[in-house]
Amino acid sequence: MKNVRFDRRTALAGSALAVWSLAQSQSGSDAANQPERDEIWDLHTHLSGVPGKTPVERAGQLLEYADRLHIDRLCIYMGMPWSREPKPDDLKRENDQILEVLARYPDRFLGFAYVSGAHPEASLAEVERLIADGPMVGIKLWIDRHCREEAFDPLIERVAALKAAIFQHTWFRTPGSPDPTPPGESTPDDLVALARRHPQVPLICGHTGGTWELGIRAVRSTPTISIDLAGSDPTAGIVEMAVRELGAERIIYGSDAGGRSFASQLAKVYSADLPTRERRLVLAGNLRRMLAPILQSKGMRV
Repeated sequence: MKNVRFDRRTALAGSALAVWSLAQSQSGSDAANQPERDEIWDLHTHLSGVPGKTPVERAGQLLEYADRLHIDRLCIYMGMPWSREPKPDDLKRENDQILEVLARYPDRFLGFAYVSGAHPEASLAEVERLIADGPMVGIKLWIDRHCREEAFDPLIERVAALKAAIFQHTWFRTPGSPDPTPPGESTPDDLVALARRHPQVPLICGHTGGTWELGIRAVRSTPTISIDLAGSDPTAGIVEMAVRELGAERIIYGSDAGGRSFASQLAKVYSADLPTRERRLVLAGNLRRMLAPILQSKGMRV
């Protein structure tokens, strides 16, 4: 048999083309004759990596890309540029940038407040300003403090009481990687420790821990933790393994745009061997179910 070269670049090009082709087949003058298209909610987008001088300009550029692939709603958080070790003033500045986006595009973007376990009082104040008294529907925690620490508890309890989403960046660093581990970066194991102290609170494991095989196994026994598909290469098998180990109800599509492309991340889902029902849970149904209580309480479209 003749050898066929099949590398990651070939796979990515093919899967991205498949996503583009699907989008084209679900649009155009004969759309009425096409099957009902999948609704898509993207859990994970940023203002970084996108052209534009203002938050609104960058958000508009994100929507231009998202519209090509029929992405309906986008969760967005952190500013331009974002702070790796934010002080309280940094949190407020970046959250204000997201407020600008929400004011301009209230029907397309869902805002998460950027908060920090290193500044619990300031973060609680931002939760009150932005979620309790404002339009945001979740929080984003990044890398400045391990989320297993008890300093997070008052923040988690307040956000849970508001029925808002709790999204924690996680990463398992590969031994020998040239990228140093940030001192406060959480792993999926840290998130599991947090979940054990708050057993009724839904949590989202950002990036599935980067090294997704390890991340899936780390959270498998903690049913209140869902995983975010965003950020890693569109490797064949990630979604199938996640469904097999966690169930389709615990998997949420996200892109990490503009750090990653919408098409490459959607390719993980569309290339997976999934029944239609499970694919639609991953693409929108699970996130919509998670956010429905707070959207309803704010009178926002679900």
